[in-house]
Amino acid sequence: MSIKGKLPDFSDVHMVVIGDVMIDRYISGEVRRISPEAPVPVVEMTHAFSRLGGAANVALNLHALGARVTLLSVVGDDAEGEQFEKMLGEFSRISSRLRKISNRKTTVKTRIMAANQHLLRIDVEDTHEIEDKVEDELLQTLGAVEKVDGVILQDYNKGLLTRKFIRKVMEYADAQGIPTFVDPKEKHFFDYAGCTVFKPNKKEVYHALSLSQEKAEDAAKKVYDRLQPTLLLMTLGSQGLLVQTKESSNVYPTSQRVIADVCGAGDTVISVASLAYVKGLSMEMLAHLSNLAGGQVCEKPGVVSVDLHQLQREYDSEMNKLPK
Repeated sequence: MSIKGKLPDFSDVHMVVIGDVMIDRYISGEVRRISPEAPVPVVEMTHAFSRLGGAANVALNLHALGARVTLLSVVGDDAEGEQFEKMLGEFSRISSRLRKISNRKTTVKTRIMAANQHLLRIDVEDTHEIEDKVEDELLQTLGAVEKVDGVILQDYNKGLLTRKFIRKVMEYADAQGIPTFVDPKEKHFFDYAGCTVFKPNKKEVYHALSLSQEKAEDAAKKVYDRLQPTLLLMTLGSQGLLVQTKESSNVYPTSQRVIADVCGAGDTVISVASLAYVKGLSMEMLAHLSNLAGGQVCEKPGVVSVDLHQLQREYDSEMNKLPK
C-alpha cells in the first residue's frame, strides 16, 4: 500500500488498554528570585491543572484519533481516585473498568514548572504488585468486553502488570485472535514473548541488554530474536523509528522539530501504531504516522494527546513533497 492518501477512519475500532494509570498534576508559575532559606528558586504560582496520565494517556490518544476505548486498571480508594474517575468520565468514547483498592494510593505525579521548564517532580504512589484476586477480577472484566480489535499493555512498573497477569492477558488475547501491543518497562521487559507489536525506546532496549555501544539495528535484532513479536518498533528520539521484522530492519527518519517536552511521546506512538496495524496499513505508513504523531506531542509542554486535525495537515504536507 502506498503511503499517499487520507488518514483512515478509526471510529469503528475498539481497543482495550490495560496498564498503570495516574494523574499528571502541574503547578506553573514564574521565578523572579532565589529563596533566602535555601539556594532554590521561588515559584510564584500562576495556575495549576491536572491531566490523565500513564495508560490513561494512551486511552486519550486513541480517543483523540476517533477510536472507542475500554480502560482496565486500578486506582486507590481515595480522593485522587475519585478525581481520576471524574476526569475520565468527560470522554464519551472511553469506558472505564477501574478496580478501587483500599490499601493503595492513586498515583499522582506533580510537576513544578516555570517558563515551560521542569523544576521539580513530586510523586505519590504505591508500586507493590496487585493481588491474585484483583488479577482474576480484571481478567473476568476483560472477558466480558465485546468486539475487541486490539489490546494494549502499557507498563509503568507501578504493580498492575505482574508476570502472571501479563501471561494470562496474552493467552486470552491469543485464544481470541486479538492482537497485543506492548509498551514495556524494565521490570517485565522480557515477559511479553509472542506479542504482536513490541514498542520500547532505545534507552530501554540498551538497558535490558546491558549494552552501551552497539548499533541500534543489532540491539533491536537481539530483542526481536528473544521475544519473537510480529513487529518490533524501537523509538530513536530525534532519529525516528526503527522497525524490525523477521525479514528486515529499517529506520524511518522523523522531521526536525523544536522539542518542548518528550513526556508522553511513547504513549502517542503506541496508540497510532496499534490503530494503523489493526487497520492493515503498510509498514511505511505505520512508521510515518507514528513519527509524525510522536513528534507533534513533543512540541508541546506537558503530557498531551495527539491532535487528529494537525496530524492530517502534517500528513498532507508531507505527501505533497513527494514526487508526483
